[in-house]
Amino acid sequence: MKVHVTDLKHGDCLMTDTFNGVGLHVLPKGTHVEREEISILIRHKIHYVDIEPRSMQQTGSEEEHSHGLHDDFDHAILNYESIFLEALTQGSFSQSMVDDTLKPLLETLDGQKDVVSLLLLLDRDDIDTYHHSLQVGLLSYYIASWMGYSKEERYLISRAGYLHDIGKSQVPLSILNKPGILTGSEIEELARHTSYGYDLIRGSKLDEVTALVALQHHEYEDGSGYPKQLLKNNIHPYTQIVTVANIYMSLTTSTLNRPKQGLVTVLRKVHEMGFGQLNGTVVQALTGHLLPSFVGKNVQLSNGEMGMIVMNNPLDLFKPLVKVDEGFRDLSRERSLSVVEVFN
Repeated sequence: MKVHVTDLKHGDCLMTDTFNGVGLHVLPKGTHVEREEISILIRHKIHYVDIEPRSMQQTGSEEEHSHGLHDDFDHAILNYESIFLEALTQGSFSQSMVDDTLKPLLETLDGQKDVVSLLLLLDRDDIDTYHHSLQVGLLSYYIASWMGYSKEERYLISRAGYLHDIGKSQVPLSILNKPGILTGSEIEELARHTSYGYDLIRGSKLDEVTALVALQHHEYEDGSGYPKQLLKNNIHPYTQIVTVANIYMSLTTSTLNRPKQGLVTVLRKVHEMGFGQLNGTVVQALTGHLLPSFVGKNVQLSNGEMGMIVMNNPLDLFKPLVKVDEGFRDLSRERSLSVVEVFN
């Protein structure tokens, strides 16, 4: 059976020899996959492998045999919780824990091109501040990569994304965890997490730019953001990347007032915000690299049909050609149809 590398589980056995794109032998037939093998496959930019059929016992014990990437993500989320609680109780946090958590994870994922599968892998129903922060950190890393930033800069941008909401540790839990609608005063207090984040990061001896990202990540280029209603030229370039990642990941999460939305729907909204509110270059980097990755993915259309994207429309990336059963839906011609959900 053919599976994506992000869907591999500990103990899966390779059914064939595995080669990379230039013909280099990477892993032999019969290899039992563990975390190290998954990392090797990702580093060699191998997206799919053939494995032996899984036994019923292995399939039925998915939680016990979760694949390495889930373990790495869970580890990063748990460490963020520790950082968050340290900031809550001590008013500062350990930079070394941040670096020790984030650097190995980014090394594992560096070169992985199928970002859509990674986003789907991170997509869960129980999103909290810890989980969201990891999502934003990883997506910020990829956007920075697509924009041509150096590896060192990509890491700094990713770290800033990982820490952008650390100021929420200073917001009362009664507000953060409130199940209902916030009052006006509670909204004002929650908005102060940007200033709290700046002070926490500087107090933890991290650099000024990382602190600025925490302070500015809710600013919009048209001056409609907060806390200082900054305009485009006054928002740091790193912030512009993290803001796009933050909005994208936030919109994919359900809230009390908004049901969960599909990746394509959210991407379309971010695309629209790129005309005035968000940095257009950053938005173009996101849409220009994510949308082509939808080719080969299973999707649900707005009329309820299930299909697979087989080709993008270069004139309108949001209107691809979709194979449905034995026929095709050309969304560039059937304008009333749209992709509402993407699946691995």
